[in-house]
Amino acid sequence: MLGISVIIAVCVCVVAQDPEEPVSYTCTDGYEYDPVRQACKDIDECVIVTDACKGGMQCYNHFGGYLCLPPNAQIYVSSGDDQSQQSEEQNSPNPPVRPTVRPRRPMACSPGFTLDEQSCRDIDECTMGRHTCSQDQICYNTRGSFLCHCQPGYQKSSDRCVDRDECLLSHYCMHRCVNTPGSYYCECNSGYQLASNNHSCVDVNECQVSQPCQHQCYNLMGSFICQCNQGYELAPDSVSCVDIDECAFSTYMCQYACINSPGEYSCTCPEGYQLHGTRMCQDINECETGHECREEEMCWNYFGGYRCYPLNPCQEPYTRTSENRCVCQSTSVCRGLPQSVVYKYMSIHSERAIPADIFQIQATNIYPNTHNTFRIRAGNEGGEFFLRRSSNVSAMLVLIKSLVGPLELIVDLEMITYHTVTNYRTSSLLRLTIVVGPYTF
Repeated sequence: MLGISVIIAVCVCVVAQDPEEPVSYTCTDGYEYDPVRQACKDIDECVIVTDACKGGMQCYNHFGGYLCLPPNAQIYVSSGDDQSQQSEEQNSPNPPVRPTVRPRRPMACSPGFTLDEQSCRDIDECTMGRHTCSQDQICYNTRGSFLCHCQPGYQKSSDRCVDRDECLLSHYCMHRCVNTPGSYYCECNSGYQLASNNHSCVDVNECQVSQPCQHQCYNLMGSFICQCNQGYELAPDSVSCVDIDECAFSTYMCQYACINSPGEYSCTCPEGYQLHGTRMCQDINECETGHECREEEMCWNYFGGYRCYPLNPCQEPYTRTSENRCVCQSTSVCRGLPQSVVYKYMSIHSERAIPADIFQIQATNIYPNTHNTFRIRAGNEGGEFFLRRSSNVSAMLVLIKSLVGPLELIVDLEMITYHTVTNYRTSSLLRLTIVVGPYTF
């Protein structure tokens, strides 16, 4: 148990008096003058001093000061009696001076205070309009005086209030700061918007907010990108979509003709052909699908069409022995003529690459002690063909000039046979009808 004895301190009041001046009073530290009692009274520092004691200590007031003690401390105060106090005062080398006043003289207050029922009360200069603050300043009352402060967003420069540029003082904004008189506001870069705190910036999903793209929209941080459907491409504005003219890309998009349409294209084929796949043209075999040949005619298909030829092409003095084969039965009648004539038909594309082997002629009967020669007997007036001997019994017809259709040529290919033993000479003729189609396919 902690016991502390506190001796009562007596205040000293000094009276300063001038015959022409009112009486003034000065009390020692820890005391203040009480005009009612006309004496110095103790100041309770534990009441008027905020947080007088720290660290959990308890404040105990005593005459002329205060103590900070633990909460469980016990205080023993010995005040003595009047006799002991009087004896101490008499024995003291500096006895206290009793204040004496002239009761008829009024009490004077310090500047900023006014007398109110024999006590000095603070004057509120801000409320009473007795301050010197300018119109753009705020007045704050203090004990015995006042202070002038600038409006929020302003700061003092000499005796004036000037705008405080918040944008220069600190980074308040995530992207851009815009100063205004007395304040500021934040702005975000394109593609962002202010968050609820008015300082941060969050991404704007333009694809959901404004749907800027004509076809497909993909959001990016601070931006977006547009994409077009197949068959379209972005316009210069990067949001609209324009049709792609695939047909203008290349002449090889389609084998025959290309037709552009919004977002796509299609290939077409000429008469006599049908589309095979997406771009190629395939010949239609009219002889199988439908033709107008008579009963005595045979239908022969070529690239892009068909022709009707006689079922029996043999003419006097030849008679038909098999399909497309005519034989002369009388040697005397057919003297100087081929012994047999065979009719063949073929079709080639227009502008076929040259040189090209197009047809092979070959002996059907092979006899011993014979020698065969081959020649183009007719139909090569323009020099389009060349007959190349392959062996004793065969030769190849070679196309050496490009042919442009539609065109029909009849070429007679003759094989002459010599019998080396009997010195007998015979010949046979192959009449080849060549139809050149109207197209290169």
